[in-house]
Amino acid sequence: MAPGSLVAACRSLALSTWLLSFCFVHLLCLDFTVAEREEWYTAFVNITYVDPATSELRTEKTECGRYGEHSPKRDAKGLVVLPASPHDRQACDPNTRYSVPGQAGPWIALIARGNCTCKDKIRHAAAHNASAVVIFNVGSANANDTITMPHAGTGEVVAIMIPEPKGREVVSLLERNVTVTMTITIGTRNLQKYVSRTSVVFVSISFIVLMIISLAWLVFYYIQRFRYANARDRNQRRLGDAAKKAISKLQVRTIRKGDQETEADFDNCAVCIEGYKANDVVRVLPCRHLFHKSCVDPWLLDHRTCPMCKMNILKALGILNADCLDDLPLDYDLALVGALALEAMVSGASSDGTLSEGGSSVVLDPGVRRVGLPQDYQDPDTLRDSPVTATTDTHTGKTHVQL
Repeated sequence: MAPGSLVAACRSLALSTWLLSFCFVHLLCLDFTVAEREEWYTAFVNITYVDPATSELRTEKTECGRYGEHSPKRDAKGLVVLPASPHDRQACDPNTRYSVPGQAGPWIALIARGNCTCKDKIRHAAAHNASAVVIFNVGSANANDTITMPHAGTGEVVAIMIPEPKGREVVSLLERNVTVTMTITIGTRNLQKYVSRTSVVFVSISFIVLMIISLAWLVFYYIQRFRYANARDRNQRRLGDAAKKAISKLQVRTIRKGDQETEADFDNCAVCIEGYKANDVVRVLPCRHLFHKSCVDPWLLDHRTCPMCKMNILKALGILNADCLDDLPLDYDLALVGALALEAMVSGASSDGTLSEGGSSVVLDPGVRRVGLPQDYQDPDTLRDSPVTATTDTHTGKTHVQL
């Protein structure tokens, strides 16, 4: 797999893992909050009594009650009755008696919370034919708190809880022998969602595991990125060193007055687009293209190819190695031309610019013919200014190179 493809795959996988982690944890939270929920109903409590101080009929209605978990959600009405013994207002004793007036009809037991379960209190009151049971909260940190009482198995008796202040108020009236009538009606339906401790632990562990996986992929991605960056830098340095070595092996010539490069119809330098003049120093590449030395050297150092034909000078000069091969352009045709140019120095070339190898021939471009094949591969120190001539034997057809 190519480095770019591997890096892109790591990045995509890391981002996908993060997204899946978020979605999975979100779904887990939704699942547990929906599964772990509590439904409860409030109760309107309406008390009616005659004020002993003013003899006026007073009515107070508040939505302060809460139905028990297993209580029928229906209305109830009757006289409010306390346990007969002041020391047994919590009605934990099954034999607790209630001061129910004769011919009172339906009545409602008012009991304080504590000492026993709400289920026991409700069951004891129901055993004495109470039509409803009202338990007022005692000992809560918040005076207005109520809870949804669990009391499975208490039958069809209506059971609610009211806050402590409201219960104390009704108890005070009853202790002064004031007749209090209470009406209980259904209030608001409430749906309370919560997450249990087990759910929190499970979701937390799942989230941590997914986060670890995501971080591992991110670490892997950055390690690979660092490795490829270092490898690319090392390869660039190797290519730069190879380019310097190749440039040092290329022929350098000084244009003299009267050379064909100074003629008006000769091609200009492809880098600076200027013609050649006497005393210009030029660089001749293996492909026979020549350029100003000051123009082409920086280009070769960066690109390592001919500006015109894109021939790779490292391949042409045999400086390539296996480490650099993947990062260099493949140009087999131009490399073949360079190889044939080298062969021409030994076997010769025809006068019309055709290189022969075995039974095949390669026709060079006009730039190759105009410069002359042999001079690129002469030793720069000994043959730089030496004239080159080529003669063709009319009997054998062979070309002889003379220095």
